[in-house]
Amino acid sequence: MDASRDAKGLVRDYVHNTLKRNIMELKLEPGRFISEKEVVEMLQVSRAPIREAFVKLSQEELIETIPQKGSFISLIDLALVEESRFVRETMERAIIRQACEMLNAEQVMQLHNLISLQELCVEGNNYERLFELDEEFHKTIIVGCGKYRTWNLLQQLSTHYNRIRFLRLAVNYDWQIILSEHQAITRAIREKNPDEAEKAMGEHLGRVSFEKEELRLKYPSFFK
Repeated sequence: MDASRDAKGLVRDYVHNTLKRNIMELKLEPGRFISEKEVVEMLQVSRAPIREAFVKLSQEELIETIPQKGSFISLIDLALVEESRFVRETMERAIIRQACEMLNAEQVMQLHNLISLQELCVEGNNYERLFELDEEFHKTIIVGCGKYRTWNLLQQLSTHYNRIRFLRLAVNYDWQIILSEHQAITRAIREKNPDEAEKAMGEHLGRVSFEKEELRLKYPSFFK
């Protein structure tokens, strides 16, 4: 492999991943103007990988470019949030039933360990890490059922959905409820009770539907 081409790819990925993380974590707020010049100063890289990153972020619906005006962090689209929630809930409710049969004792213990780490995040008021551990919890169940590509598909569909989930954590919406729902899901898997597991997962993933309107009213400038 050409070393210079490989280095260029690494820089492009670094720029994309850094900007995406800052957008997902709302450090780059929805609706905010963003320029190549600003990113050059922020990340100390040339303009070429920044342009490539902007194109990829546009494809992921995280940046919107308006002719004669420039590029902006896309507003959170509640229609996309709802579509992602629907797909995720439909698929995860089906997968959680399989998890009751397929996950072994070690994998169930891993879920318990993730919940313990989440409890530490609640105590330490660390919502960034809590979000990561929430994702890891769901990934452990889905990948544990042999559905790694399904997890990747859900990630592709969930950019706007995950932004509102992160916002919900950032404004401290009942973190303890999230933990209790994870505990209920894990208990149902351990007891091999698919009906209870599906019910718990549906309640857990459906919570966004109840909270998104309140978030929209509190942060109207963030939403499309």
